[in-house]
Amino acid sequence: MKNQRLLSYLAVPAILAVTGLWLWWRGRVLICKCGTLRLWHGEVVSSENSQHLLDWYSPSHLIHGFLFFALIALFCRLFRLKMRFLPALTIATLVEAAWELVENSDSVIERYRAVTISLDYYGDSVVNSISDIAMMILGFALASRFPVWLSVLLVIALEVVTMLVIRDGLLLNIVMLLNPLDAIREWQAAR
Repeated sequence: MKNQRLLSYLAVPAILAVTGLWLWWRGRVLICKCGTLRLWHGEVVSSENSQHLLDWYSPSHLIHGFLFFALIALFCRLFRLKMRFLPALTIATLVEAAWELVENSDSVIERYRAVTISLDYYGDSVVNSISDIAMMILGFALASRFPVWLSVLLVIALEVVTMLVIRDGLLLNIVMLLNPLDAIREWQAAR
């Protein structure tokens, strides 16, 4: 029982470490090519976007955490399973880490560059990818503590603020990757 609990506590840090090492091995830069590491980089149309710890896309990863918690809770409720926090968090972390690997693949980077206004996007730095996963973990932890109404309100607020400030967000990102619309691209380009 103690070994199982210890494995549960080590799973998430191990996923973070393996993801970071894999991205670095695949050629992602560890930190921004500019040679600095900032806590916040707020300029979206910039070669330094997604290169520092936090940026305007960090709220999207926080939202991932809220959504993953809701989906796992729903799954557990539907199948009458008891939701245990650490195993659920481990699953969510695996999914988010897998997304970071896919998002930073050459084909997805090229897709972003082809169908969105992210012409200067060359993928995330390793530090930014790990920070994105950490934001998902934070969102997951908050969702586990907050009432549903507050979680829903925060997700909507984060998405609306991001759309108003940078004309992008999780929903628009998904739409533009799956079915790019010229009207959205034109609206985003008018920043």
